[in-house]
Amino acid sequence: MDSIKVSSLLADKDFDLRLELLAGQEGIERRIVSSRIQKPGLALAGFTEHIHKDRLQVFGNTEISYLATLPMSDQRARMKSLFGLPISCLVVTKNLPVDDMLRKEAQDAQVPLLRSSHLSSTFINNIEGFLQEALTASTSVHGVLIDVIGVGVLILGKSGIGKSELALDLVSNGHRLVADDIVDLKRKHGGSLYGSGSEIIKHHMEVRGLGIVNIKDLFGVASVRDRKKVELVVELVEWDDKAEYDRLGVDERKYSALDTEIPMLVLPVRPGRNLTTLVEVAARNHLLKLQGHHSAKEFQEKLSRQIAEATVTRGIGDEVE
Repeated sequence: MDSIKVSSLLADKDFDLRLELLAGQEGIERRIVSSRIQKPGLALAGFTEHIHKDRLQVFGNTEISYLATLPMSDQRARMKSLFGLPISCLVVTKNLPVDDMLRKEAQDAQVPLLRSSHLSSTFINNIEGFLQEALTASTSVHGVLIDVIGVGVLILGKSGIGKSELALDLVSNGHRLVADDIVDLKRKHGGSLYGSGSEIIKHHMEVRGLGIVNIKDLFGVASVRDRKKVELVVELVEWDDKAEYDRLGVDERKYSALDTEIPMLVLPVRPGRNLTTLVEVAARNHLLKLQGHHSAKEFQEKLSRQIAEATVTRGIGDEVE
């Protein structure tokens, strides 16, 4: 996401921002484009050159106290100058008193003026966390995300191929549902991809023939989680007798989303294949790879060494004869 509206700050329930709107309601749709904030102390002294566009500004005790030392005419001039810049909003911390002059200048400039009960340091920490979360690149995919023995497995495949049934079987085996049908993906700092379900359908699953079921109610709170890092992608495809499927696992496929590549497996579906066991084994095998043990490559290297040794032995025997 490239930007968010100032109104999103007031709607937050997860980062404890404790914000109230004091003035500038007409500018509530202004955009915030950066997770970094500014304390525009120098702007009050008249130096506004480094005030960044569309960034949230914070007034703490220092700024409010300095403003109070100025004659009222200077206060108005300094605030008019600040509000005339393309800032997103101004937040006063510590529940400091906000006089009528400040409210009027914000109202006239249509710049949202907000106040938080937090200390400046606490508010800045919370708001930066909120903005980093909100401004992270995101997308949605049609699939199911399951936490299988600690590995976030994203199950993809066309509609009706059995993704939800597979996920339900995995939950029955003690694994945890993260999202069904629509998986919201976000890229975090460092390139990691995290998935979650939407608030509307969270903890629910659609199973053809059964309808909508609540996994949390059926299996308990330990059967679900709200978010999980996506570490493995499994795509279910219909079995095709003419197609060639990977039998060694040496060639590793990748799934790309939000400029992030994730290991990917393609599992052909046909009667008699226990997909639940296959996904569990795939998760365990992924953990082994993270620990430096790649079974397929180790087997191939061992086989290659034996072939090379056999070739050398035969060559020596031929020379003796």
